[in-house]
Amino acid sequence: MAKQASLLLRKQLSELNKNPVEGFSAGLVDDEDIYKWEVLIYGPQDTLYEGGVFKASLTFPKNYPLKPPKLKFITEIWHPNVAKNGEVCISILHDPGEDKYGYEKPEERWLPVHTKQQKNGGKTLLGYLRKRLLAV
Repeated sequence: MAKQASLLLRKQLSELNKNPVEGFSAGLVDDEDIYKWEVLIYGPQDTLYEGGVFKASLTFPKNYPLKPPKLKFITEIWHPNVAKNGEVCISILHDPGEDKYGYEKPEERWLPVHTKQQKNGGKTLLGYLRKRLLAV
C-alpha cells in the first residue's frame, strides 16, 4: 500500500505544481519524504485572516488515500477547529466510518475519493480546507 500511496502523492504534488490551488502553496519538507508536506495558506480577502500567511504541515499516512492526512498549523492561529498545538480537527480529516460520538455523518468524514485534487462541491480538498478554516 505504501508504494501506491507514494505514487499517488507524487502525481498529486506534480498536478498541484502545474495547477495551483488558489490561496495555497505546497511542497515537500524533505525531498526524500513524499509523506510530509509544508503548506502555506494565504488568508482570504474580507476575512479576519486577510493578509495573513499561515504555515502548516500536511502529513499523509502510508495507507493514503484510505486514511486521511493530518493538518497541523505551525504558525499560531486562533480558530475553533484548531487546537492550541496547531492540530486541525475537522470532519473531512477524520477517519472514515461512523463517528463513535454521533456528531458526524459518515459522508462528512474522510472518504478515499477525497484526495487533494478531488472536486468537493466544485473545490479541491485544499481549497475546501482553506475556505472552511479561514473564511470567517
